[in-house]
Amino acid sequence: MKLLVTGGAGFIGSAFVRHVLTHRRNIDVVTLDKLTYAGNLENLAAIEGDPRHRFVRGDICDRHTVDAILRVENIDAIVHFAAESHVDRSILSPDQAIETNVRGTATLLDAARTARVARFLLISTDEVYGDIDPPNEADENFPLRPSSPYAASKASADMLALAYLRTFRLPVLITRASNNYGPYQFPEKLIPLMILNAIDNVPLPVYGDGLQVRDWLHVEDHCRGVLAVLERGREGEVYNIGGNCALANREVIRRVLDSVGAPETLITSVADRPGHDRRYALNSDKVARETGFVPEVQFDFGLAQTVQWYRDNKGWTRRVRSGEYSSYYEMNYGWRSAAVAAAEPDVFPGSGQS
Repeated sequence: MKLLVTGGAGFIGSAFVRHVLTHRRNIDVVTLDKLTYAGNLENLAAIEGDPRHRFVRGDICDRHTVDAILRVENIDAIVHFAAESHVDRSILSPDQAIETNVRGTATLLDAARTARVARFLLISTDEVYGDIDPPNEADENFPLRPSSPYAASKASADMLALAYLRTFRLPVLITRASNNYGPYQFPEKLIPLMILNAIDNVPLPVYGDGLQVRDWLHVEDHCRGVLAVLERGREGEVYNIGGNCALANREVIRRVLDSVGAPETLITSVADRPGHDRRYALNSDKVARETGFVPEVQFDFGLAQTVQWYRDNKGWTRRVRSGEYSSYYEMNYGWRSAAVAAAEPDVFPGSGQS
C-alpha cells in the first residue's frame, strides 16, 4: 500500500508517518506539507533516508500538485491530517482555517474522486460536537454544534467528505479524536505551552477559571487508532478516538507543574477565550468494538515522558519558538495579563534566531 499523508510534518501527522514506517513494512508513505508555522521537517528526521518515504512540499489547496502526486505516485489511500488546528488562531483570523480546512479538504476529495483512490481517511476532532453537558458523552451520531471558526471549519470538512461518499461513492472514513499531547507538539497548545513556561519559571496563562474539561489522548495512541481505522474500519463510517482521560485544565496544569518541579504560584488567570467550550466528552466504544483499538498510554506516564522530551530537545524548542511564533504569543496572550506581557521577553530566549 502507498499512502499520501497530508500535514505529515506537523505534530500528529509526523507521529503517524513515523509510526507507520516503523510498524508496517508493507506500506510506503508520501508526505505532503506546506511547511507553515507548525510544519517542521525536523519532526521527520528519524526517518530521513528511509527509501519507503518521500516528502513533497506543497499546498493541499493546489489541485495541480495534488493531482500530480496521486498520478505519479499511484496512491492507494489518503490520510488527511493537514489543517489549521488552533482555536485561538481561528478566532484571531478565521480566513486561513476556512481556506485550509474547508477548501483544502474539498480539493483533496475531488482529486481523490478523479484518481479513484481506494480509501480516504479524514482526521477530524471532538470539537465538532461542541460543548457537552455532563454526564453526556458524544457518540458518532451526536449532533454537530461547533463553537469556534476552527471547529466549524472541521465540521464543514466532515460534511463535505460524507457528501462525496453519498454523491460520488468515494470510500471515505472519518476519525474524531480528543486532545492530543506528546513529543514534537508545537508550543501554542496547552500542554507544551505549560511545560515550557514551567521549565522557564515564567507565568502559566490559564483561560478563565481553568475548569474546562478535556479528554487527553497520547499521540502514539492516536496513531494506533488511526491506523486501526485505516486498516479495519468500515467505509462511510465515523469513529471517535478518545483517551478515556477527562481532566479539567487546571488539573492538567498542576500535574505539569508537579512533573517539572515548579510552583503552583506560576498559574496566572487571564481573560477567557471567546465562546470557550466548557466540556468535551467522547464515547469511543465503536472504534474498540469494530477495530479492536483501545488507548494504552496512561496520562501521568505519557506526561512525564513528554516533559522529559522537551527537556532533552531544547534546540528544537528554541527554533520553533522563534520568529513568527513569538509574535503570535504576544498578540494572543500579551493583552490578557500584565504579568504575562511583562514576562514575555524571558519566555522566548533567542527570539529571532534560526
